[in-house]
Amino acid sequence: MRIADMNWMQIEEYLKADDRCVLPTGSTEQHACLSLCVDAILAERVAVEAAEPLGVPVYPAMPFGCSPYFSYFSAFPGTVSIRVETLLAVTRDVIGSMYSSGFRRIMIVNGHGGNAAIGNLCRELMAELPEISLKFHNWWSGPRVMAKAEEIAPNPSHANWFENFPWTRLADVSIPSDEKAIVDITRLKLSAPAHVRELLGDGSFGGAYQMSDADMTELWTVGVEETRNELEQPW
Repeated sequence: MRIADMNWMQIEEYLKADDRCVLPTGSTEQHACLSLCVDAILAERVAVEAAEPLGVPVYPAMPFGCSPYFSYFSAFPGTVSIRVETLLAVTRDVIGSMYSSGFRRIMIVNGHGGNAAIGNLCRELMAELPEISLKFHNWWSGPRVMAKAEEIAPNPSHANWFENFPWTRLADVSIPSDEKAIVDITRLKLSAPAHVRELLGDGSFGGAYQMSDADMTELWTVGVEETRNELEQPW
């Protein structure tokens, strides 16, 4: 269930029987030909599809993330990055509000590698609030998802086939059918944003741009199932 489709009275009633909820976290950054909001779109969608059969409420995805590793994306218009301390402060306040509402088991479904610090925050909050149980789940890097990705094609990476789903594509934007040379990540880390844009070109890290929708549907199904399993496991 999406929180957007519920009112406060329904949440109050839900909390009489269950204390779980889901918070998707993502980012807004360049993804080559795909939507700037790929990470947020995927995190929220996988969370909703995983939680729906269980009746667990899912909050809207946090759309902005921390990209210290990808700060060189700042030369690509539309990219937004917030500081680590900002990300953690906002997440702490959001979880605090959920706790005040009565939620005690909160799962963060993360769609952006730059948000890894939230995992450490979860451990801190559980030490501060013994009644709360927090799970931090990188849906895209779960063992089952990665195993399935490796079956489909090599080099699952940023803005290539690995993130190219029907719901992250843009209408009237053509996706290249060829493969791009793999980018030297080490060189990117040592480059200023303007030079990074020159090195990346369209923004993809390289590899194939797309796979068949059948392959991507199989990958997505694994991602949803693995996320749902995390929700169902003991807390």
